[in-house]
Amino acid sequence: MLSNASKYAIRSILYLATNSSEDHKISVKVIAEDLETPQSFLAKLLQQLTTNKLVSSAKGPHGGFYLSAKNRKKSLWDIIKCIDGGEKFNQCFLGLSECNDVNPCPAHAIVSPFKKQILENFRDKTIGQYADESLEKGTYLTLKELEI
Repeated sequence: MLSNASKYAIRSILYLATNSSEDHKISVKVIAEDLETPQSFLAKLLQQLTTNKLVSSAKGPHGGFYLSAKNRKKSLWDIIKCIDGGEKFNQCFLGLSECNDVNPCPAHAIVSPFKKQILENFRDKTIGQYADESLEKGTYLTLKELEI
C-alpha cells in the first residue's frame, strides 16, 4: 500500500521524533545506519521532507536533522502525501484502474473499511502522538538491536 520511499520517510521521521531535538540534531549517516536504510536514498527523502517543512535541519559542524514542535504536529498523512501523493489510498487493492463502492473489485468490501480506518488514523494523529505511543508501548523502527 505504501512505497518504500514512504516507509523510509515515516520511519525516519518517527526516529527523529523520539531521538532528536533542536539541541540534538542527527546526521543522515546515523539515521541510515540505525534504521538500516540506504543512506543516499534517505538523504534525498530527508531533503524533500525538509523542503516541505515536515523535518527541520541545520547545516554546519553541529548540524543535522531534527523535529521541531511544529514538525511534531504534522501527521503521517502529510508525509505520505509529500512522498507518494494523495491518491495512494484511493488505489484498488487488486490493482484495477476503476474500483469503488459502485464498481467494486472482489476484495473491495473487505479492504475498504480497513483502508478508511487507516487513512483516518494517519490523518488524525500527529507525529508527536505516534512517537509518544511508540515510546510508551516499546515499539520498534528497526530490528537491528534485537536478537531474533
